[in-house]
Amino acid sequence: MSSPAQPAAPKPVSTWRKVFAAILDFIFIFAISGYVVASITGNTTESGFDLKGGPAFIVFAIIILYFILFTRYLGGTILQRLLRAR
Repeated sequence: MSSPAQPAAPKPVSTWRKVFAAILDFIFIFAISGYVVASITGNTTESGFDLKGGPAFIVFAIIILYFILFTRYLGGTILQRLLRAR
């Protein structure tokens, strides 16, 4: 009897794609969450936003949650999926 065909092992992803996706993800989520939190807390400026104390802590918590939740439960962050770095 012949054994069933085994699927080929997935091709390893290059390190530069993983690093590039992580950097872009960080910038992406920092800019969006920072501006949203700044808008809610009234910390917007003419050049963007200025967060200190509690609002800054909230933004960093959002960034950490983004990476954990997307990686663990959704199969990768947005840019990992777009750059096929997962």
